[in-house]
Amino acid sequence: MERRTFIRQAAAGTLALGAMSTVSATDDGLHLVASESDVRSRLEGSGYEIKTEIVDGRLYSVRGATDAADLEEIEGVTQAVPNARIELEEPELVETEVETDRPEFYDLQWDKQVTDVLPAHEYATGEGQTIAVIDTGIDDGHPDLGNVDTDRSAKFMQGEVLEHEGDPHGHGTHVAGIAAGTGGGIIGTAPDADLVSLQVFYFVEPEDPDEDPVLTTTTEDILNAVAYAAAIDADVANMSLGTPPLPPQYNAGGYRGVLTPVYQNAVAQGTVISASAGNDAYDLQGGHFSTPNGIPGTMSISATGPNDELVFYSNYGTGQVDVGAPGGGYETLEKTLAEDTEWPYPTNLVLSSVPEDVYGTQYAYFAGTSMAAPQVAGLAALVRELEPETTAQQVETAIKAGAEYADGQSDAELGAGRINAANTVEDLE
Repeated sequence: MERRTFIRQAAAGTLALGAMSTVSATDDGLHLVASESDVRSRLEGSGYEIKTEIVDGRLYSVRGATDAADLEEIEGVTQAVPNARIELEEPELVETEVETDRPEFYDLQWDKQVTDVLPAHEYATGEGQTIAVIDTGIDDGHPDLGNVDTDRSAKFMQGEVLEHEGDPHGHGTHVAGIAAGTGGGIIGTAPDADLVSLQVFYFVEPEDPDEDPVLTTTTEDILNAVAYAAAIDADVANMSLGTPPLPPQYNAGGYRGVLTPVYQNAVAQGTVISASAGNDAYDLQGGHFSTPNGIPGTMSISATGPNDELVFYSNYGTGQVDVGAPGGGYETLEKTLAEDTEWPYPTNLVLSSVPEDVYGTQYAYFAGTSMAAPQVAGLAALVRELEPETTAQQVETAIKAGAEYADGQSDAELGAGRINAANTVEDLE
């Protein structure tokens, strides 16, 4: 069989915001404004147009500002930043050919095997729970994704909430299969959960007609999607997207100060947020951070391989990772691409669903912390099925308690450990 293997220089399987020092503001003239109290009247009185109230009285998108510093002069405003444009980085490792004649691929899903997903299904399968996937969309026509609730799904584009359209790229469909694939080909961690597609990435035509369209979004669109997930009472929101490590000054304010109210509001309403730790092979300890995994209340998920070791691209850092989960690959790129390991390339990547009209196949291997976060999102749905009244913090505590291969809660690479679904749900019985 001829393989079509694509190896990119970009980050492995994550959606990423360019370095904050070089990212360009959108051309929509928007700023995001955080406040400690309702400042609507003062903003309007100063000549600014309120476009969206993202979190009641605490976060707005506004027009009319040329400089964030002018907005911060208004009484009650704590932070103001330009609406940033975010672009998609392709997975570093992708394999679109699946070498098997079997109609069911569980024997290739090492990620579900090492996390003991099938034994966990004797206790819970995610029935009655909702997993929101904030991503490129979900292909609801895929045979493993008939559990997509299209009525509650939506597309977030330039501040507007539009009807669900599917997945023009494939990243979100791959993520959704990991979390809640129904077992027609691949099995997800929570196969009986409902999926809600919250598409925040969409294609934009570039100024240069010779260049390909760019899959992009804005900070406003992502924050609107997080607020929406909380509003529909999603049990968990998966965010396989993020920024590269940002310098300490952003940790103290700036974008962190604007993002925090939205995520904290979602968690307070009971929505667990599972976020990829990032693919820069970077130690986040010491002031640097990435978002949304670095925002208080979100779970930060590092990526492991079939041998339960941190993979070569994953970020890490004492106090910066909550748990590890299978993301694909090994400790080095060379070992990942080798064919003499227990799980030779590409089988050491994570197998999941993709849109056939995009990839020419219904299943493909991806690697990245993007693949690790939905493992945890699915597990959160299992916890909620067994303990529906738990808070988001209690769900996180249960997942950490069931993790293994770490001493304590603050291992630099795995946090509380690599997740184990069976341990987690058995402890709840």
